[in-house]
Amino acid sequence: MNRNEFAELSAGHAVHALSADDERAYEAALAANPEWQHIAAADADAAALLGSAVPVVEPPTAIREALFARIAETPQVPKTPVSPPAQPSTAPRTEAIQTVARQKWMRGMFALAASLVLLVALGFGAVTINEYLTRPASVVALQQIEDAPDSEATTAELVSGEGAVTAYWSESLGQAVLVSDDLPELGDDQTYELWFVRGEGPVSAGLYSPADSDEPALLEGQFEPGDALAVTIEPAGGSPTGQPSTDPIVVIPTA
Repeated sequence: MNRNEFAELSAGHAVHALSADDERAYEAALAANPEWQHIAAADADAAALLGSAVPVVEPPTAIREALFARIAETPQVPKTPVSPPAQPSTAPRTEAIQTVARQKWMRGMFALAASLVLLVALGFGAVTINEYLTRPASVVALQQIEDAPDSEATTAELVSGEGAVTAYWSESLGQAVLVSDDLPELGDDQTYELWFVRGEGPVSAGLYSPADSDEPALLEGQFEPGDALAVTIEPAGGSPTGQPSTDPIVVIPTA
């Protein structure tokens, strides 16, 4: 058992959620690796905080629904790639796959719940936590990109010189986000359209209405290495042909 696998079991042990087999595996791993005791202690402290840090109250329905929605949509993937065995002799049993998936889900839920308790303990109210859980996808994507080890960003002025756009992207995440500054407001018959510009030509990445919100713009689709990011002004509803109908107001190279 490696350290990450032990950490998954430790979270379950702290909240008394392990099966008998997992509990035995946890105890054996801890006995064989006393240097992991700090992981178990930290999880036990977090579990105690969950139970006693704040008064017992009925959480608002909106927060509960937002919490479980965020848990459901959060990918449970390892932070670093794990090389598969060179020649596996047999496929893993369904029970083993379910156990690993359950442990990873439990660890993610445990960490998220502990973070929420910490927010409450620090004085953040239910409204603030609800706002955090219901952040727009573009805001979440921007934070994920900024946290990625290969995060990059660059700013380009509009062709007109009256405004600028900053692009953030991560090749490992396959995502890109644009943050605008002083984009001209358009009439009801026009909209901004986002594009990935690559070898085979521009690929639409969705529409953007900066006048409606201060939110960044998440480009829809998969960002690929070497893509340029562009913005055009199109008729309301987007380009009718699927290709830019006007010259870009800004083009941001990423390579």
